[in-house]
Amino acid sequence: MGVNSSSAGRGRRRYDSPLRDQQARQTRRAIVAAATRLFIARGYAGTSLADIAADASVARPTAFAAFGSKAALLQEVVDQALAGDDEPVPVAERPWFRPVREGRTPEAVLHAYAEVCRVIGGRAADVFEVVRQAADEGPELAALWETTQRNRRAGAAMVIDRFEELTPLPQGLDHEHAVDVVWMFNDPAHYRSLVRTRGWSEQEYTTWIADHLHHALAEPRRAVGSGATP
Repeated sequence: MGVNSSSAGRGRRRYDSPLRDQQARQTRRAIVAAATRLFIARGYAGTSLADIAADASVARPTAFAAFGSKAALLQEVVDQALAGDDEPVPVAERPWFRPVREGRTPEAVLHAYAEVCRVIGGRAADVFEVVRQAADEGPELAALWETTQRNRRAGAAMVIDRFEELTPLPQGLDHEHAVDVVWMFNDPAHYRSLVRTRGWSEQEYTTWIADHLHHALAEPRRAVGSGATP
């Protein structure tokens, strides 16, 4: 009796565990979706965990247990906005980033990355604005904002690394400055300003990014401080 009961118990746990994991993941997704909506609509300070829990149709302790704090939940909102889902797949392996790594010409790399900027801008521009506005509300949020900036620069560095595998940078532009250029243009705030505020089409935005990256990275320039006249 004891052996059979124990075996049955182990069998139930073995079969129930995937279901519990799936339910927990669905709950986390619902909480993140609710947090994204409310943070964008009301701002970080104007949104409580209780608001998020109610919108996600879960108890407040459930929302707290899933993420630990409102700041940690905002971090997850940022991560999923950037990635597009909650799968543990590195950016470099994402289908929408792979054309950057696999581009066969400098122009192909820059055009592919302009598409990446469009994709991320569409998903994350409003979320980035939430983080920017919340950054002065405490050290944890300030650190989150700084992390978003470092991660943008890491993405820019991947672009320049691939670019330099294909061709030298133009005269007068070193690696660090080239990364800075891409970092400047991959800011989702540009998408928010041009597409959301000014009504540009996504194609116009993508073309604008690609053209400016090409002008900055694929054309000769005089070295800074060289004393040469334009």
